[in-house]
Amino acid sequence: MFRREHGRAVAVLTRTLGDVSLAEEAVQEAFEAALLHWPSQGMPPAPAGWIIKTARNRAIDRLRREATRDERHAAAVQLAEQDEAEDHDVRDDQLRLMFTCCHPALAPESRVALTLRMLGGLDCGEIARAFLVPEPTLAQRLSRAKAKIRAAGIPWRIPEAADLPERLGGVLAVIYLVFNEGYHASSGDRLIRAELCNEAMRLARLTLELLPDEPEVRGLLALMLLIDARRGARVDAEGAFVLLERQERGAWDRAQIAEGQALLRECLARNRPGPYQLQAAINAVHADAREYGQTDWKQIRALYDQWMAIAPSAVVALNRAVVVGEIEGAEAGLRLVEELRMPNYHLFHAVRADLLRRMGEKERAAEAYGEAIRRCGNGREREFLEGRLTQVMR
Repeated sequence: MFRREHGRAVAVLTRTLGDVSLAEEAVQEAFEAALLHWPSQGMPPAPAGWIIKTARNRAIDRLRREATRDERHAAAVQLAEQDEAEDHDVRDDQLRLMFTCCHPALAPESRVALTLRMLGGLDCGEIARAFLVPEPTLAQRLSRAKAKIRAAGIPWRIPEAADLPERLGGVLAVIYLVFNEGYHASSGDRLIRAELCNEAMRLARLTLELLPDEPEVRGLLALMLLIDARRGARVDAEGAFVLLERQERGAWDRAQIAEGQALLRECLARNRPGPYQLQAAINAVHADAREYGQTDWKQIRALYDQWMAIAPSAVVALNRAVVVGEIEGAEAGLRLVEELRMPNYHLFHAVRADLLRRMGEKERAAEAYGEAIRRCGNGREREFLEGRLTQVMR
């Protein structure tokens, strides 16, 4: 109930209060009251409405207690007089909250944490554990972000149409960052953090419901569904990393793949391609191959070419080089990799090492694997790289 309704309740109260922190505190108190009363009195017929009503009453009480200025007392009166049965668009409230959490004035790490806190229903301890930082550090990060929202007067609204693409891009980037941290954990001893993957897909579904005409939102959800469909085959029974080429494709979630492909077809019909749609298309090609040897690498290269044309980056170029290595051979792929400068990115060294290994350049491959291991923060992935290093040194 908390995970499902926390963001909705905070969004509804923030619309009236204009203060995210006050709204959050009131909703927390409402859930505390629910824990106290529901076990003995039973769950009310409309539990979500009960939470919002109770939170509103707690906010009124808090404002009246702290009414040291006329405007705070006036806010309490306004909240008390609000028609509890008013017909408002909760979805718009949640969208406003998401755009507020992902405002470009906030630091990227704060956007992720604040979005998870406000819309994800995760408490400080859960978010801190997910990103492997002390809980006090995470609490300070959230506190600073909310203080900046107040001090900078960041507007509590959906951006104007002209500003939407830039702001929506930030929202989608945060959601995808959460998913990536879940699907390919940057540190710790688990390769996959399923709770973060699930939360990112839930936020994407919410965003798609709010903005159904934005193809990149649909593309992002399709992308995550297609990638996440491989989750069950990506680690073995001991939690060790399994390469795509060695995954048991029968363990892939075909229902999830079908949903992702259907979303992608809807994107194609709109003919407004973007990076998330292209990434989804690449993963749809992987999903179509019954086994690794049947992968249509030329189609994937064409999609990477299109991606590089509209949103070039070193990471995209690195992945394209891997595809070229599959089509034209390891030496051709390595030539493209050597043109890149990504010394601190462990996957750059891992890709380079794998291409060198395939070329029989054992000493250079071992050196590259060592560089990748030194820069890899995830324990499971590091174990895989160490295994590869042992193989090339034999």
